[in-house]
Amino acid sequence: MDKGLSRRNLLKGSAAAALGAVGSSAIAKLSASNSSDNVATSYSEYAGTPRTAPEKGRAGANDKLVLGLIGCGGMGAANMRNLMNFADVEVAALCDVDDSRAVQDLKDVEAKYGKKPDFYKDYRKILDRKDIDAVIVGTPDHWHALNLIHAVEAGKDAYCEKPLSHHITEAVGMAEAVKRHNKIVQCGTWQRSTKEFTDAIDYVRSGKLGKIVLCRAWINDGTRLGRKQPSAPPASLDYDMWVGPAEFVPYQENRCHWNWRWWMNFGGGLSTDWGVHMIDIALLGMSKDQDLVMPETVSSVGGRWAFADDDRTAPDTLETIFRFPNPDFALHWSINRDHPGKEGHGTEFVSADGRTVRVWRGGWVILDPAGKEMPKEEAPAPPSHWRDFIDCVKSRQQPRAKLASVAQTTICCHLANAAMYSGETLHWDNAKQDLMGKAGRDTQSYTRPYRKGYKMPNYRPA
Repeated sequence: MDKGLSRRNLLKGSAAAALGAVGSSAIAKLSASNSSDNVATSYSEYAGTPRTAPEKGRAGANDKLVLGLIGCGGMGAANMRNLMNFADVEVAALCDVDDSRAVQDLKDVEAKYGKKPDFYKDYRKILDRKDIDAVIVGTPDHWHALNLIHAVEAGKDAYCEKPLSHHITEAVGMAEAVKRHNKIVQCGTWQRSTKEFTDAIDYVRSGKLGKIVLCRAWINDGTRLGRKQPSAPPASLDYDMWVGPAEFVPYQENRCHWNWRWWMNFGGGLSTDWGVHMIDIALLGMSKDQDLVMPETVSSVGGRWAFADDDRTAPDTLETIFRFPNPDFALHWSINRDHPGKEGHGTEFVSADGRTVRVWRGGWVILDPAGKEMPKEEAPAPPSHWRDFIDCVKSRQQPRAKLASVAQTTICCHLANAAMYSGETLHWDNAKQDLMGKAGRDTQSYTRPYRKGYKMPNYRPA
């Protein structure tokens, strides 16, 4: 894949990010079957992972993988176009609650395959299609859980955009649903498939940096949404369906397409939108495989301190400390205005003797205690994140960003927000996949009720 791939490049040609294509929720039935998770390989072994024979009735190595897109525009459409680059993929149907969001996507799919794809406003109609093998979930965060769980219940594999969920209990439930239904889900944390990040992770895991005592991850946030008044939604948009299970609020131009990220009713601010990328790299480097290390305690301070005269509800400033056991280290997550001398985003690993590995989109370095760059080791570029998804659907191997692993990162991102809103130190029980005690449980980053007419399927770890 393109080493220069960035979120900006992915969004090129689109004015906004993924929009939810939604319908009223169906009540889920728990599956009685349980399946074991495939063991993840190390990063350096991914490209050479042997592929097993496909399941009976599944697409074989030479068969086309037929896809449906839930959520046109932005990242949903970007993922679709990346997958359309492969000859063994076909897109059969698109879904969105805003007709205007699908116009170009429908044209591009028709131009590629010589026939117009079907278009729906209710994503369940895609899930009912027996000819569709897998779906792309490109909706806003507050719709991911229902879209994904209903998809695996319908027998579909999925490529699901990040962050996985709107809050912690959704992430836990999504991981359990995918496990019970034994489906392949690749998540949109595509940094796991770019060379600078895999090289840095391999170096940290090799032990050559020595004992690591501190990780840092950060993102700059200068987004201003301005002030807008509620208004009538565009005629092309079914706004009630767009809101879906979230708390209903009147339509407002600066809290719908793209901007929903900075409204806590629909997203989680940059702790989830970018934390799921940069915190993810720190957790991967400190873990042996895709089963990530998880914190014992989390403390945060922050708020809307820089842009108080703005409609956004997400924090623009945040400082979070995660405390990890076995191995003992701390992770410092920051949302700030700048990071002098460094890129506006990144992840660092700091050793006991002061050496540092720093990685960002576009490069990585090893620094001595004085900040002088040291020689580094590089490996061949990993295969495409989207090709990995296709191959894993066919082979039934687990992809590089399997849902169970990215759910762990997503939980950490929500813990950062929950700790800020609660004003307390949170204690995470990884064995129980839940908070210990009452701290943080009254925040919507932990859980919230769904709007009347929608129901979160009841999946909890056994």
